[in-house]
Amino acid sequence: MKKIVLSLVAALVLSVGTGFAAPINDLATGQTAVGLGSDTFYLEHKLTDNFTLGFQNVDRGDNGTSLDDIYGQFRLSDNLRAIIGSRNLDSGSKFYGGLAVNGPMAPEWDGYASFIAGNQFKELQVGANFHLAHNLDLNLNYHSFMPDAGRDTNGAGVGVTLKF
Repeated sequence: MKKIVLSLVAALVLSVGTGFAAPINDLATGQTAVGLGSDTFYLEHKLTDNFTLGFQNVDRGDNGTSLDDIYGQFRLSDNLRAIIGSRNLDSGSKFYGGLAVNGPMAPEWDGYASFIAGNQFKELQVGANFHLAHNLDLNLNYHSFMPDAGRDTNGAGVGVTLKF
């Protein structure tokens, strides 16, 4: 199983050309997650049973665009979250909202999907987290960033998340 996962990761890393957003993580209250991907960095901390605060930086690459987000995830149920955040764009900071769903897919695999939308963009992500160790996950995802002005950015992504 690990050889298959490593082969899949190697194939995706070699084909990745776009950035992607932070995956949907399951954190315990008081737990922090730090993640790195092809063109992204994020930091999340679960402050209460129902609220996670996060920051992410994504490099879209096509014209030097770097996006910073500050966001909150509100747990609505075990598998559903509301997301609200602020993203810096060329025209200033823009608020957005969205939803995320997640759940187990197989032993050691959790799947998720998220959709956020703001005044000048929409973003969709589907993916899976593979538990390499109790505090280390491998993330595989597909991401679609759709700005109202400019070119859409789509692609596969790979990342790792450390939880502590």
